[in-house]
Amino acid sequence: MTTERPYSALIDRLKTAGLRPTRQRLALAKLLFCQGNRHLTAEQLHAEASRERVPVSLATVYNALHQFTGAGLLREVVVEAGRSYFDTNVDDHHHFFHEVSGRLEDIPGDRLGLSQVPEVPPGSKVARVDVIIRLAVDK
Repeated sequence: MTTERPYSALIDRLKTAGLRPTRQRLALAKLLFCQGNRHLTAEQLHAEASRERVPVSLATVYNALHQFTGAGLLREVVVEAGRSYFDTNVDDHHHFFHEVSGRLEDIPGDRLGLSQVPEVPPGSKVARVDVIIRLAVDK
């Protein structure tokens, strides 16, 4: 018999990232991190929370997603102005973006090579390189 609390791993994950595991953060973390790697918009996560009867506003979902991103638990992928996905896979990788369906698909980091990166401005360093390959339907 185990005496471990339900979702103690998620609670520890939030605490390790420097976030207080509030009821709402924990409920959203459960939706985000207990289904493998995924890409979600704030609206998609809010809809999932509503289906699961998690009482949370869209503004709270946005706040939590940005807090999770700032803590390194998520990666924000901006596919166009005003359209962001939040990626639970924070490892080095890139994406295919299916323009018709709006779906993001991971490309492992070692499957894409860059032959040249421009010189960065003085006092800066490259944090990471994000590549999004946009796919259209072939007619």
